[in-house]
Amino acid sequence: METRELTVVAGSFVGFQLLFSVASPLFSSTFTPGYGRLPPTKLTEWNSRLVSTVHALIVGLFCLYILWFDDAVNADPVWGEPGLVKLNVAITCGYLLYDLVLLATNWSTMGDSFFVCHHLAALYAYGYVLSRGVLPYFANFRLISELSTPFVNQRWFYEVLKYPRSDRLVVANGMAMAVVFFMVRIFVMPPYWARVFATFGTEAFERLGVGAQVAWITSCIALDILNTIWMYKIARGCYKVMMGASGRKAKEVSLLKQNHVNNHTD
Repeated sequence: METRELTVVAGSFVGFQLLFSVASPLFSSTFTPGYGRLPPTKLTEWNSRLVSTVHALIVGLFCLYILWFDDAVNADPVWGEPGLVKLNVAITCGYLLYDLVLLATNWSTMGDSFFVCHHLAALYAYGYVLSRGVLPYFANFRLISELSTPFVNQRWFYEVLKYPRSDRLVVANGMAMAVVFFMVRIFVMPPYWARVFATFGTEAFERLGVGAQVAWITSCIALDILNTIWMYKIARGCYKVMMGASGRKAKEVSLLKQNHVNNHTD
């Protein structure tokens, strides 16, 4: 791993830690009155999720820029010039390390084995990208999934601030979360794996070596299994919200009809 990438990883780790401990409390207490009334454990998770949203926006938008404008990476997905991709991956690695430390130090309230598996699988694969500069297209493509994270975090913010589930903002965010999560984590699976399979047997694929090949394929399988599990949970939650909204609306219509009948019989 080059000095530049190590510097970015370390800088990201420190930067996200400062955002968590300094910037988020100041920003949140200024613009969200309910922030100061949260218990300490919720304050910790609030700051963690705000950092998560900032990271997701940075790397997600950077990912789209690379996919749209980095011709070298798109032309050679296995060995293309990885400069911008390594920068984006280094930012993500710094964030993943920061988040693992945060989870470890707050395991009793924030510990989640799924997130630990996700982070370790990602770090395992991204290590090859940073150390050898391989698979730039595929490494960058996986980061598109971060674009769903702000909606997931916003759902939690609404919940902890005790917004009713029937609130239009909550419902709209929930629907957007489900759609975006599906688009950037599930819908993209077939084209991603089609591009992966297209490299099998090629000279570029053989040059990777068994270590990189195993790290690439196994980590992708693990991440896609986790994404499928999360998608199922999100879809189930959306279904419950929609059914609840439909039930409330039917009840309101029934009451209106009953009142109308009573008015005519009085």
